Amino acid sequence: MAEPEQLTLDLEGWEGPLDLLLTLARSQKVDLRKLSILALVEQYLRYIHQRQTLKLEVAADYLVMAAWLAYLKSALLLPRDPAVEPDPEELALRLQSRLERLNAMREAGARLMARDRLGRDVFMRRAPEGLRVVRRSRWQADIYDLIAAYGRVSARTRPVMHVVADREVMTLEAALARVSRLVGTRIDWSTLESFLPDGSGRLRKSALASSFLAALELAKQGRVELLQQAPFTPLYIRSIA
Repeated sequence: MAEPEQLTLDLEGWEGPLDLLLTLARSQKVDLRKLSILALVEQYLRYIHQRQTLKLEVAADYLVMAAWLAYLKSALLLPRDPAVEPDPEELALRLQSRLERLNAMREAGARLMARDRLGRDVFMRRAPEGLRVVRRSRWQADIYDLIAAYGRVSARTRPVMHVVADREVMTLEAALARVSRLVGTRIDWSTLESFLPDGSGRLRKSALASSFLAALELAKQGRVELLQQAPFTPLYIRSIA
């Protein structure tokens, strides 16, 4: 029994499916001159009328096949100009190739739509695992970079020699002896700067600091008196008789 959507023809010289008739006609196993194109059209229209729910693409395929049969028969009956019209067998081969491509696309679409769908047939994991990232370092350096890196490493590992410069300073002992000696020869108030050595130059700051500490030490011993009228004013020293 024929399939519900298959177009079966009953023509003079042929009885069977339309697609098989087209295949046999291409291989010249059926004489198209004996086929009635009018009967083919009538049976096609009756087939479409009886099946209202027929898929549009199936009906279009049968229409193309029937049209090609009619064209092939007309090419056999009418004289053909080789320079203008192609060979009927070549046209039949083109039609068969296009039909095969169409059928392959339909099958691919059907397979694609029949695949499992996310959320309906397959489901995602609630706690998916992350992808492990593999990192590989690729170093690029020229001769300057290598020399500079070697210099930095060599500078860090090279022994360091610290040389302390010999600075000219006045020690506290020397300042204490000098202030003790000079304050005993003065009976009136004298500024702290007057006890500094003459022309001290670079030694002046050190001598001033040491002399100030010496004055504080002598005042602590009760040997001198200190006087300063306001902050940041000159400091006066006087010996206690």
